[in-house]
Amino acid sequence: MHVSFALFADAANLSQEGKLNILGVFDAVQVATMPTVHPRATLVLRLKGSVSDVGRHTVSLRWLNPSGNELWSSLGELDVGTAAPPQQMPTEMDLPLIAAIDLPLDDVGGYTMQIALDDQVHANVKLQVRMGAPVMPASGMVS
Repeated sequence: MHVSFALFADAANLSQEGKLNILGVFDAVQVATMPTVHPRATLVLRLKGSVSDVGRHTVSLRWLNPSGNELWSSLGELDVGTAAPPQQMPTEMDLPLIAAIDLPLDDVGGYTMQIALDDQVHANVKLQVRMGAPVMPASGMVS
């Protein structure tokens, strides 16, 4: 199993057809004060698996500040199963994972969400945190 992509967004969901919908992808935030919490960031992962990945797997998330200190972590299980016999399974499976997370922020700089599958790091999602008032773009719209 591997991580096809991983990112932060404002929201995400799965449609009735199984399509992954992602809204408001971002890699930087601006805050007015420090320390603070960025509320409800949505971490979106798209895992790819094959027949050899059927079974239980661990997924761990570690939120690291610019100094590399862990501010938050979570460990969960992913059960990749099938009702079909292995010879009838697709050669590749999409395994989306959506997690709404409050992100603690204790300093300006580059943060990292470290993603591990079965105790092996597979991806790092970077988030740049800046301090100050948001800058209004020329169009007058703020995102």
